Amino acid sequence: MPSPNNRGTRVPGKRPSLSIIIPVLRESGIIHQTLSRLRTLQGSSDVEIIVVDGDPLLSTIHAIDAPGVIAAAAGRGRALQMNHGARMASSGILLFLHADTCLPPDALLRISAALEDERLVAGAFDLGITSSRPVFRITERYVALRTRLTRIPFGDQAIFIRRDYFRQIGGYREIPLMEDVELMARIRKRRDRICIIAEQAMTSARRWEQEGIIFCTCRNWALQLLYLLGVRPERLARWYQ
Repeated sequence: MPSPNNRGTRVPGKRPSLSIIIPVLRESGIIHQTLSRLRTLQGSSDVEIIVVDGDPLLSTIHAIDAPGVIAAAAGRGRALQMNHGARMASSGILLFLHADTCLPPDALLRISAALEDERLVAGAFDLGITSSRPVFRITERYVALRTRLTRIPFGDQAIFIRRDYFRQIGGYREIPLMEDVELMARIRKRRDRICIIAEQAMTSARRWEQEGIIFCTCRNWALQLLYLLGVRPERLARWYQ
């Protein structure tokens, strides 16, 4: 079991090709599956995995039994945790991954190929939802269209970004909600290029199923609209919870 701030099993003098940063909060039930899937990805032998736990009890970190994982503790808040993981990362590419999101088998190779274009600074995948219910296919198509029109992918689409660029623009704004939207909108405002990989990162349908598909979808749309209208993320976070 790794302890917080354990540096894992990095090979001295060898820089990983990519750093996967996973912010977690009480994800002990799925973290083993998440890490196991990452180790099956093509090219995964050359990446580092950083798990940043926002739970004061470190419940997710205590559940990790996979070797080579870099564990860290941080204050609660996805943006704060991801920034902490980014500061620990030693590769030139950062991939921010939700614990309940599954990457396609060739995701790492696709990211590497995309960033061979030096004009690109960041990117993400299309969204997939792990449910056979037809209504989610509509959601996936809507998200694909929205992402291409706005060039603003969300965090459950597995955002990746060049580390030096991420640091240059100040990382995630440490707000309780919409940190992914704010970051991507800031990049777009700078007129820097974001790519969307036309392959799905599969995210869990658990929140939709727990809260109800219609309620959860309408709530998310309402929050996005209110954020665009200038409502503070701190206020939106109370409604989201």
